Amino acid sequence: MTRPFEPIEPDPANPPGIPISSAVRVGDLVYVSGQVSTEPGRGIVEDTFEGEFHRTIRNVEEILAAAGGTLDDVVRVNAYLRDEESRPLYNRLYAEAFTPPYPSRTTTGNHFSFIQIEIDCIAVIPRDRVAETAGD
Repeated sequence: MTRPFEPIEPDPANPPGIPISSAVRVGDLVYVSGQVSTEPGRGIVEDTFEGEFHRTIRNVEEILAAAGGTLDDVVRVNAYLRDEESRPLYNRLYAEAFTPPYPSRTTTGNHFSFIQIEIDCIAVIPRDRVAETAGD
C-alpha cells in the first residue's frame, strides 16, 4: 500500500529512536512531530526552560530545513508546557524565534516530568523549493 505522505528525516542515518517520522509531507504541507530538547547521541538534554526551548526550536529548524523550509514557513504551532509558570517566558522566547505575522498557536500543559516543553508544528513548504535548495 502506498502512503499518502512521505517521511522527512533530517539525518536518515540517525532516525528517531521511537516509531515516528520526524515529519511527514503531504503536498506542500509539512507536519513536524513533537520535538523536545534532545541531542543526537545524548538523548534528552536537561536544562533550564530557556535552554530546553532553544534546543527544541533547533530540532524543529533542522527538520524544516530537511524539507526545504524555515521557521518562517510555519503556520501552526502547538506547545506543551510542564509548568504554567513558564508561560510568560515561553511567550518571550516564542516572539524571538518566530516573526510577525505569528503562526496560529495553542499552548497547553503536558504531564511529562522529564521535559519542560514539547513543540509540534505545521508548515507550508512548496515542493519545488526542495528542488531549489538541493541545488545550492
